[in-house]
Amino acid sequence: MCQRVILLSLPKADSIDIQFTNLTYEVRDSYFGSLKKILKGVSGTFKSGELSAIMGLSGAGKSTLLNILTGFQRGKWTGEINYIGNQGKQSWKEYKKQSCYIQQDDHLQPLFTVWETMWMASNLKIGNSLSLKAKEMLIDEMLDNLDLSRTKETRCNRLSGGQKKRLSIALELLDNPPVMFLDEPTTGLDSLSSHQCIRLLHNLAKAGRTIICTIHQPSAATYEMFDTVYLLADGKCMYEGATKNTVAYFSSIGLHCPVYHNPADYMIEIISKEYGDFNDQLAHLASNKEKSWRSNTSQIQSTEVNDSTSVTKTSVLIQPPSEFDKFFVLIRRFMIQLFRDWTVTYLKIFAHFAVGVLLGLLYMDAGHDGSKTLSNVGFFMVSCIYLSYTSMMPAVFKFPSEMMTLKKERFNNWYRLRTYFVASFICNLPVQILYAFVYSGTSYFLSGQPSDVNRFLMYLMVTIMITLVSDSVGVLIGILTNPINGTFVGAITLCAMLSLSGFLVHFSHMPRILFYSSYLSYIKYGVHAFVHAIYGFNREKLSCPKIYCHYNMPSTLMTDLSMTDGKYWLDIFLLFCGCFLCRIVVYLSLKRKLARA
Repeated sequence: MCQRVILLSLPKADSIDIQFTNLTYEVRDSYFGSLKKILKGVSGTFKSGELSAIMGLSGAGKSTLLNILTGFQRGKWTGEINYIGNQGKQSWKEYKKQSCYIQQDDHLQPLFTVWETMWMASNLKIGNSLSLKAKEMLIDEMLDNLDLSRTKETRCNRLSGGQKKRLSIALELLDNPPVMFLDEPTTGLDSLSSHQCIRLLHNLAKAGRTIICTIHQPSAATYEMFDTVYLLADGKCMYEGATKNTVAYFSSIGLHCPVYHNPADYMIEIISKEYGDFNDQLAHLASNKEKSWRSNTSQIQSTEVNDSTSVTKTSVLIQPPSEFDKFFVLIRRFMIQLFRDWTVTYLKIFAHFAVGVLLGLLYMDAGHDGSKTLSNVGFFMVSCIYLSYTSMMPAVFKFPSEMMTLKKERFNNWYRLRTYFVASFICNLPVQILYAFVYSGTSYFLSGQPSDVNRFLMYLMVTIMITLVSDSVGVLIGILTNPINGTFVGAITLCAMLSLSGFLVHFSHMPRILFYSSYLSYIKYGVHAFVHAIYGFNREKLSCPKIYCHYNMPSTLMTDLSMTDGKYWLDIFLLFCGCFLCRIVVYLSLKRKLARA
């Protein structure tokens, strides 16, 4: 019985050839060390419709060449790269929108299942160009082709190395890019999975794509599926041509591959000098290009279909979603991540509740007892330090842990940095407010602060602002330093701000230069705001269980602490300005780091 199958296909990819000439790349061994050449004037061409392999020993410069061709590594190399499409040469910006780069290390969201990861990627790449049912069909087809159907409901942190690699490929195939770069796509795969992966890439290339892979030493069957090979050794090109011509080429210069020997293994053995040192000769012949060993392999092949099945393909024009639509996709992704990461959310909520109870009991009745007024100010200081430390230190690790995922997704045109940054901040905002509320709700009343709604809300506002400012400072430290140094810098920063807060040393006792430096301490404004929220606004005389309480009049306390000129709302405004300015610096620093990475 004849069956009719309707397949949903994306439009045919544009043809883009990549030509590079005299590429040179140098790095320093150390800060004061000498320059070392990784690439030494290599040239070549990768054509559309071909699956090309960049081969060589470890350290030959394969990944460096791939990073330069993708644009992932910019500004540190010399030479010329041309991207030639159907309409002629393209600028790097035009080409970048049509390419994707799948790195050797898979950077996936660990708390999401395979299906959820694919679904969110489809919303970021395809948007509403396809209906929900069509996107489901497309995802199912991708997962079937890459043998991931059985792992749909498996979280990414539980996938094997090979499954992660295949999922990374599936994610980038969703929007049908005309140019694909893959760094060691068979890493972590067994021989069968490696063969299936390369066969998939071969079929994708025959649809008109330019697909370039680095690969170390493929099997003979896998090697035959590559159309062209670019062989590197010591930063130089040893051979550029069709894979089916490699045996004939090496035979023409007196290097005969043994019968039944893997040509890929034989090439690696030659450049590793197992049969003698021929590298200079090979590099000279490759640079002269006296004879072309590159055959025309870019013709598009048709897919065989069983005679009993009638297949109809429908092409759908893909219009990438707007950044506004991507913003809401990222919002949903961040919220799910926060909901599932118990170490970030639930454990911290419990810690804030427990510490709030502990400090509330430790400073019991300090809020209305005139004999404990200084202890209550100490409670404000401890609250500032606790909220600052618990907000700053997790933030120090936030962006370093997400940096590679962010760089990969941003480079592959999933979204813009500003979209990611704003979505991350907005999702983090209610969580930080929740942390501050849990701590304030317990510590405020257990410590005997005034039973006044207005004063509680003012107290809560201070805890929220301290939490937000500390989180912003922590993120900035995390971007500017590595996590190990960041913990040290964060601790030193808190110590400095504590010393300049005006409680350990009164402002009138500080040297002039340190007094002016105290205006940079947000803990100073936090303590000021706490004192004004509890003792300001004409608070009545405090109860005194002893014969004499020096600070049972709130005005006396504020005079001795040099806070008579302070204003609560001014402190809140300055904390807000500090948070806002810090976030701007965070964004600019992150953008600069991603551009230079």
